[in-house]
Amino acid sequence: MEGIREDILTPEPAEESSYKDATVADYVRRYGAECAHITMSWGQMVRYLVIFLVLLVFGNYRYDQFFILVNFIICALYILTVLFKFFTVALSVVFRTEVKITDDELARLANTEPDELPVYTILVPLYKESIVADSILKALDALDYPKFKLDVKLLLEADDDETASAIEEAGLPSYCQVITVPEGSPRTKPRACNHGLREAKGEYLVIYDAEDRPDPDQLRKAVAGFAKVGPEVACLQAKLNYYNPRQNALTKWFTMEYSVWFDLFLPGLHLLRIPIPLGGTSNHFRIELLKRLGGWDPFNVTEDCDLGMRLHRAGMVTRILDTTTWEEANCRLGNWIRQRSRWVKGYIQTHFVHTRKRRKTMREMGMWGYGGFLMSVGGLCFTLLLNPIYWVVLGFLAYLQWQVLYVDDLISVIFYHISIVLALGNVVFILINVLGCVRRGLFSLLGYALFSPFYWVLMSLAAWKGFLQVLRRPSFWEKTRHGLATQDLHAGQ
Repeated sequence: MEGIREDILTPEPAEESSYKDATVADYVRRYGAECAHITMSWGQMVRYLVIFLVLLVFGNYRYDQFFILVNFIICALYILTVLFKFFTVALSVVFRTEVKITDDELARLANTEPDELPVYTILVPLYKESIVADSILKALDALDYPKFKLDVKLLLEADDDETASAIEEAGLPSYCQVITVPEGSPRTKPRACNHGLREAKGEYLVIYDAEDRPDPDQLRKAVAGFAKVGPEVACLQAKLNYYNPRQNALTKWFTMEYSVWFDLFLPGLHLLRIPIPLGGTSNHFRIELLKRLGGWDPFNVTEDCDLGMRLHRAGMVTRILDTTTWEEANCRLGNWIRQRSRWVKGYIQTHFVHTRKRRKTMREMGMWGYGGFLMSVGGLCFTLLLNPIYWVVLGFLAYLQWQVLYVDDLISVIFYHISIVLALGNVVFILINVLGCVRRGLFSLLGYALFSPFYWVLMSLAAWKGFLQVLRRPSFWEKTRHGLATQDLHAGQ
C-alpha cells in the first residue's frame, strides 16, 4: 500500500440520483455504477453472454473435449480457492499479526484523565428487536469508558413501534439518542447506519448489533490500538465469537466457522496484504476517513464486506484487534439459512460491483490485492454454489461406474477429477475447523469438526437461496431473529 488515495476520497460526482433519501442519493451520485443499486451492468451481462455462447459453440463442436476442458478448469479454480483459504489460515497459525494491547498499555490509558479521552460514537441499528433491546442497553452500560464520552445512536425504522416501546420501557440512558430512520428504499442496515453517521460526533466509531456483548474494555483497546498503528489504518476489526456455542450441533459448527474466520483467516489476509471483508459488527473506524469514503453502500446486504474492499481501494488499511464481541449463534436452521443466504447474496453483490470496472479496480487494489479479492469473495461463493452440483454429478457418475461394465474415458476422467476435488475440499474444511477450535481453546468441539462437511452442505443450500435472490430481490434484507437462544433455554427448563 502506497498511502491513502486522495482522488478516491474526494471524487467528482458520478451521476444524478432520483432517490428521495438524501443519504442514498449522495452515495449513488458518488459511486454511480460502482454501487449495488445496479445488480449487473449491461457490460457484465454481455461479457457473460459471450462466454456462454463460446462455450455453447465449442461444446457442440467437440463435446468430449469440451466437458473435459471445462471440468478441468472448474476443478482447478475450486482447488485454488480451497488451497488459498488453507494457506491463509496456516499463515495465521505461524504468525500473529493482531493489534494486541498489553495490560501495561491499558493501565496507562486508565490513568488518562477522562476529559482527554476521545468521544466514541456507537451505532446500534435495531429493527424488530424488542426482545433484545434491554440486553444491548445493558451491554453498552457495561463498557468501561466514561459515559459522558459516549455518543450512542440507536437507529430505529419509522414503523418499528415495538422496539421503540421496549427501549422506552428499559429506560434510555443520557448518553443514548434514538434516531428514527425515515421511510424509504432500500430498507437495509447500511442505509440506517449512514443516517447515524451523519449525526455522529465522535473521533472514532463502532457498530454493534442488537445481540452483541463486547468485551467491556474494547473501546479502550481500540483507542490504544489506533494510537499504536499508523494513520493509514482506518479500521480495527474486533473478533467475533458466540456465547452459546454448545447449544446444539448448528451452534457448534457456527462457532467453529467464526473461530476460523476472525481468529485465523482475516489476520492471514492482512499478512498477505489482501482486502479484508469486514464483519457486520465491532468494526472500529477513524470517523473522519469513514465519512470521506462515503459510509456504507445502502443497497448491499453485506455492506461490511463491500466497505472492506473500498477501504483497500482507497489505500487504507484494516487490522484485526485482539478483543472479542460475543454474539448469539443462530440455533434454528430456518433462521440460520435466512441469515446465511443474505450474507452470500451480499458477497455476490460485492463481487459484481468490484468487477464492473475491472481495470480501475485492479489499478486501485493492485494485481495481488485484486486476485485475493477474487479468491476471498468470489471464490467463496463459487465453491459454495458448486458443491451441491458436484455431489449430484459425482453420485450419478458413481452409479454409472458401478452399474455399467464399461464406461468411456470421458466419464472416468470427469469422475476422478470431481472425486479428487471434493475429497481435498472436505479434508481442508475439516482441518481448518480443527485449527480454529485449537486457536480459541474450544477443545470440546473438536469431535464436531470431523462432521463439519455436513455444515458445508447447509452453507451450500443457503448459498443457492442467496444466489437466486440476487436475481429477483437483490437488496431485500431478510431479517434475522435474535433472542432465540434465550427463548430455547427457558423453554427447556
